[in-house]
Amino acid sequence: MNIIDLLKYILMGFIQGLTETIPVSSSGHLLIFKHLINLDIDFDTIAIITNLGSLLGIIILFRKDIIELVKSFFGYLTTRKEEYKANYKYCWLIVLGCIPAGIVGLIVSKLDLFAKIDNNVKIVGISLLITALLLFIIRNFKGHKNDHDITWKNALMIGCFQILGLFPGISRSGSTIVGGLTQDLKRDTAFKYSFMLYMPMSVAATMLEVGDLFTKQLSSTIIIYYVISALVAMIITMLVTKWFRQVVNKGKLIYFVIYCAIIGSLVLLFM
Repeated sequence: MNIIDLLKYILMGFIQGLTETIPVSSSGHLLIFKHLINLDIDFDTIAIITNLGSLLGIIILFRKDIIELVKSFFGYLTTRKEEYKANYKYCWLIVLGCIPAGIVGLIVSKLDLFAKIDNNVKIVGISLLITALLLFIIRNFKGHKNDHDITWKNALMIGCFQILGLFPGISRSGSTIVGGLTQDLKRDTAFKYSFMLYMPMSVAATMLEVGDLFTKQLSSTIIIYYVISALVAMIITMLVTKWFRQVVNKGKLIYFVIYCAIIGSLVLLFM
């Protein structure tokens, strides 16, 4: 095992975990760092591995909500008790919110529409500026709707915003939180619903991509690197997501407006 190589994989896991759930685009930042320090690793594979780590972190973080929703969903199906009805409806709103990006995502994947721009760092710069603009527009939105006030129209509109997250360099969490706030959701309601949409979409994307890993000949050393990278991504994702929830609830999205505007401009000017 080479310490320098190990540090590279730890770095990629750290960058993924640091940027996955905040509105700055993890894939965009991985690409920026790849260009900056010329990493000689399998970028596509490490992106899949670290994304899986982040997904596990989010599932662990929201485990109580997930268990409660699953219990309520099947509880209402089998008993029709009123106590389960609100969460049962919320489950279907999650499904509904995933449909627009799910359909467009399949089309993009099958037709490979982003093949020519996926590794274009200039596109990341433009995407960061778009993110900065969207966050600036909704930076002071508060909203009034709780989890169980979300309507099917709200869910569809937020789902349409999630389509933006399919574009290289645009944050999925950022686009759905922006969508939630435009639909009069409270900040924490928008945050939670954003991640309820994130999990099934991320599971679907990972299932589509992870099959490629089984076709590769991997040494035991590389497998260890991948596992460590995924664990780093998982732990950092959990810590950053807890912090990000506080930032959203306090209405401090302006920090991300400034960050995305600066980094996006630097990427366009110098990379």
